[in-house]
Amino acid sequence: MTNESGTYRGWKRLPANRLGHTLFSLGMVARVPYFGTVLPTVVRLEPGLCEVTAPKWFGIHNHLGTFHAIAACNLAEVAMGMLSEATVPTTHRWIPKGMNVQYLTKAESSLRAVAELPEIPDFTEITEGRDLTIPVSIYDKRGVEVVHAEITTWITPK
Repeated sequence: MTNESGTYRGWKRLPANRLGHTLFSLGMVARVPYFGTVLPTVVRLEPGLCEVTAPKWFGIHNHLGTFHAIAACNLAEVAMGMLSEATVPTTHRWIPKGMNVQYLTKAESSLRAVAELPEIPDFTEITEGRDLTIPVSIYDKRGVEVVHAEITTWITPK
């Protein structure tokens, strides 16, 4: 019996190409419809790491014609959520608890969110609730970090 979530097992079963990434992302949006507002595509997923892209389209524009700040927060939550699904074993559960966001500069292009844990916790040591803060950096097409988020999740054993 594996401790991997069904989400992560599904990712690993699909081909590691554009078609597989698209199918996985469509399934993710079917399960979490609000994520669909940013048209996300998960392009990399492994324990401790998730990378998600989102195009710049009129549905996420703000009054300046750039990527709306809250749409960027949604993209950060997609990356954090998928990282959590790939990282937290089925012996535990997770839920977002808080988000601190810095809007560093205007996001004038499509975006790429990278959620990465500096160190994966030893979940066997988590016997009571514990905060886990997941950093998410969001980059524009030029590779400039335009948004930085720290998302705190609450981890508990089942």
